[in-house]
Amino acid sequence: MESIITRLTADKPVVIFSKSSCCMCHTIKTLIGSFGANVTVYELDELPNGHQLETALIGSGGRPTVPAVYIGQEFVGGANEVMSLHVKGKLVPLLKQAKAIWV
Repeated sequence: MESIITRLTADKPVVIFSKSSCCMCHTIKTLIGSFGANVTVYELDELPNGHQLETALIGSGGRPTVPAVYIGQEFVGGANEVMSLHVKGKLVPLLKQAKAIWV
């Protein structure tokens, strides 16, 4: 399943694995989208293999890391990590480096 995640994140500047009913997923999609980033979103609760993908995304703490955010094909983390990057002023440079935004 990890190879599927690798394939789904390849050649895309930002990928968010999300659930359509998750408020934190919505917040992170809105935050990253507010910079005009080119974001690919996979709603796990709307995909036929979404449960399998979610299982592959489970973190070491035994809970799903949704939203799971990949920037420049690298796993950044969930909502806490993305918000932390934003507060530290590191999110926009990371998005620029991944060519998700240009300004």
